[in-house]
Amino acid sequence: MPPSEVRMNTRIFPALILFSALAAIAPAQSTTGLKYQLPPELMVKLIDAAPTPTISLSPVHATGPRRILIEQSSSLPTLADLAEPELRLAGLRFNPKVGAPSRTRYFVSLKLQELPTFGEKGPETAITGLPAKPHVLYTQWSPDARHIAFVNQEPTGLTLWIVDVARAHAAPIPGVRVNAVLSTQIYTLAGISESSPLSWLNDSSLAVLSIPADRGPEPKASQVPAGPTVEENLGKATPAPTYEDLLKNPYDEQVFAWNATAQILEVKLAGTLKKIGKPGLFSSLASSPDGKYLLAEELHTPFSYHQTWERFPTRRTVYTVASGDAKLLDDAPLIDNLPIDRDAVEPGPREFGWRTDQPATVYFVKAADGGDPKKESAVRDRIYTLEAPFTTPVDQAKPIADLALRFRGIEWGNDHLAVATELRWKDRRLVLAAIDPATSSVTTLYEGSMQDRYHNPGTPMLERNGQGQLVLQTTPDGQGIYFSGQGASPKGDEPFVAIMPIKGEKPAETRIWQSQPPFFETATAVLPSASGVRILARRESVEQSPNYFLTGPIAATQSPAQTQWTAVTSFPNPYAGIPMPSHQLLKYKRADGVDLTADLYLPAGYDKSKGPLPTLMEAYPAEFKSRAAASQVTGSPYEFTRIGWGSPVFFTMTGYAVLANAAIPIIGEGDKEPNDTYTEQLVDGAKAGIDAGVETGSVDRTRVAVMGHSYGAFMTANLLAHSDLFRAGIARSGAYNRSLTPYGFQNEERTYWQAPEIYFKMSPFSYADKIKTPILLFHGEADNNTGTFPIQSERFFAALKGQGATVRFVLLPYESHAYQGRENVLHMLWEMERWLDTYVKPAKQ
Repeated sequence: MPPSEVRMNTRIFPALILFSALAAIAPAQSTTGLKYQLPPELMVKLIDAAPTPTISLSPVHATGPRRILIEQSSSLPTLADLAEPELRLAGLRFNPKVGAPSRTRYFVSLKLQELPTFGEKGPETAITGLPAKPHVLYTQWSPDARHIAFVNQEPTGLTLWIVDVARAHAAPIPGVRVNAVLSTQIYTLAGISESSPLSWLNDSSLAVLSIPADRGPEPKASQVPAGPTVEENLGKATPAPTYEDLLKNPYDEQVFAWNATAQILEVKLAGTLKKIGKPGLFSSLASSPDGKYLLAEELHTPFSYHQTWERFPTRRTVYTVASGDAKLLDDAPLIDNLPIDRDAVEPGPREFGWRTDQPATVYFVKAADGGDPKKESAVRDRIYTLEAPFTTPVDQAKPIADLALRFRGIEWGNDHLAVATELRWKDRRLVLAAIDPATSSVTTLYEGSMQDRYHNPGTPMLERNGQGQLVLQTTPDGQGIYFSGQGASPKGDEPFVAIMPIKGEKPAETRIWQSQPPFFETATAVLPSASGVRILARRESVEQSPNYFLTGPIAATQSPAQTQWTAVTSFPNPYAGIPMPSHQLLKYKRADGVDLTADLYLPAGYDKSKGPLPTLMEAYPAEFKSRAAASQVTGSPYEFTRIGWGSPVFFTMTGYAVLANAAIPIIGEGDKEPNDTYTEQLVDGAKAGIDAGVETGSVDRTRVAVMGHSYGAFMTANLLAHSDLFRAGIARSGAYNRSLTPYGFQNEERTYWQAPEIYFKMSPFSYADKIKTPILLFHGEADNNTGTFPIQSERFFAALKGQGATVRFVLLPYESHAYQGRENVLHMLWEMERWLDTYVKPAKQ
């Protein structure tokens, strides 16, 4: 960016802040009397198609065959479902009537099936005894595979159920009302972790978080406050992202604590119940592999009005199941002073968990650099362990490994093997390290860019040991670990299973199985057999919907080749009878030579002789630290087309070509930040995608619309502000004014005060007067995503309207960041089709 432009932006940016704060604009005009509308019938059929079932593999059972639990997920909920009571407190959303997170997908049917050895697949057996309308959550196999525990959500609460696997019959455990308010998904760089209110102790008993029978009446709000709500900060830097659903006053604190408080129960399958410890705000509960102890994380006051529950003060306690005795391991304070840096962590102990390969050993991690990534340090994190009976204080725990990068996760194998994942976000550096816990030796198995998909070795495969705990799956000789990966290459993704030598020998790993065209196959498990191993894989193709299959035996020394398959499941095609679009993976270059890809979908039966089509392009920008990583191909041309609620592929049904997943890389190599040239790279990437579509003869350059969701909506608005490539835009649940997210956004770690010109230039709000292309805005009125609160769309609409733009704003009742309500999703498609048909499809503007 030229220095003169930087100075100009810096001078005028305060006006943007003032305009955002005051927003002295007349309320937006509304369209009265509009009821929910339906899109074309084929779109409705696609929305209503049942999700593909998922499977859960049983642990190894010495006296019986391996089985799979087939779980059928629910379809989109209705608006009435979304209108159920919901509290939004401490960054959580939960239904206070039932004590569970709201807006969750659940299972509506459960079936069991034996894994075939060879030959034909076994029959599915529907589990009997289920509630009339199952609303199943948190399914878990017992260690001996004889039972499955699950929670059923009923109108008045959560009940605990047990499936007798041999009889394929389910029955409730009387007297247990489960509390799952804090059992939620946590999104981290290491992936998604989900806590559960259930944890098997042994083959015949579970630990359960329950609603205390004596918790008393719910707090009532007083109409006469005892005093004002007061906050202060005495010179301490406490930056925080723009979170939603935070606590706001003492009454919110009381309601949150009352709903989240749980009592730990030991529940025996015979029906007896025993309390363990006192009630508390337990955010996680896990039994030791030997079932004698429970590790619990418990939130406590003082709460924060600026941070979510994950950062509240937390006690880590080990409970002895037999006696109920509690041993406090650690009491962490409120985390409210971390810098806006993805590699920054709290200075004290964190990441507590059980060693899954030991009877009762706790591990935890502590930053050797005090949690500050800017501090020079050869060691970033150190892993420690504590053994039962936990008499050693945490500050005297045994260190077992030093990590050069930040800890992101660990999988345990045996006394001499664990695999840790390390990451440095600044340069996207990834390390997989083999650790010998007995000697503290660390061997690097892989080191490279986390964005280098072509060379990524994948992740370790896990199996359940005799205690039902997940441990590393090693080769029979113990010298290698089974890994599974996406197998990215210039040809597209071809997932694989490989053996990684524990000593880090070269070549790093040997692939023993790999997906082969024209199919897309993803390994689910490696199953030992007398003459090698068999791969349980999900298999699909352009024509065949996903199902699960077993390979024949594969020797550890064989190279990937065509495989004999035995069908395990026979799920029907969810789109049977619907004319589906054709799919082509486009490969092309941006003007600066960066290789890009996009998925081109064309209406069923279309051929080029009919001429080019009006087109909808969809994308989501991604930041990269190297051109090589940005150029890598993603996806596969052999996947079955599954159309989710937010997909642009719906519009092939009404005559549009669709350029989906168009690569829009934003690259900043070395010391350069990707966002320094965001708009320039954005426009160049979009133009390259259109050019590639035009070259196929199916895309009409003069009739192209662009759409995106969240950061893709931000992209859409910027493309309309900075280019004339499009006839229309559709932006859903975006953030358009970056002064409202001053402590970083997406992957931008600089604050507004460090880079005001970046915040101004990247905000399409700054260029509302330049947007003359028709734009359709959507937003969920209950959006809880960091930074994309509904006011972003409200103020952007007001700014565009004030500048005379052609704009329509649709606020969807009850919707969060991802839309769920069937009526809302169908109406959204109706609005989009109407917008495209009005501004894009006509041959002339």
